[in-house]
Amino acid sequence: MMGVSWAATSSEVVERRSVAAQIEREFPGVVAWYGYATGAWWAMVRVRGGVRLVEAVDPRELREAIVHARGWPWPR
Repeated sequence: MMGVSWAATSSEVVERRSVAAQIEREFPGVVAWYGYATGAWWAMVRVRGGVRLVEAVDPRELREAIVHARGWPWPR
C-alpha cells in the first residue's frame, strides 16, 4: 500500500506543483497532479476518442504512463 501523508510541508507542496507544471509543459494538453489522498501521481491524457486518467508512483513513471496512455494498466 502506498504511504499517504495528510500533512505535506509547504516545500513539498511547492515541489510537487513544480514537477506537475514541468510535466504539463513537456506534454501539451495533459493535466498532471499529485494526489495527496492517494499518494500517487495522476494525469488526464487525451487519447483517440476521448481522454484517459493514468496513475503512477512517481514522476518518471507518470511520464511513461502519459506516453503509453492507451495501454497503461492503472487505474482500472
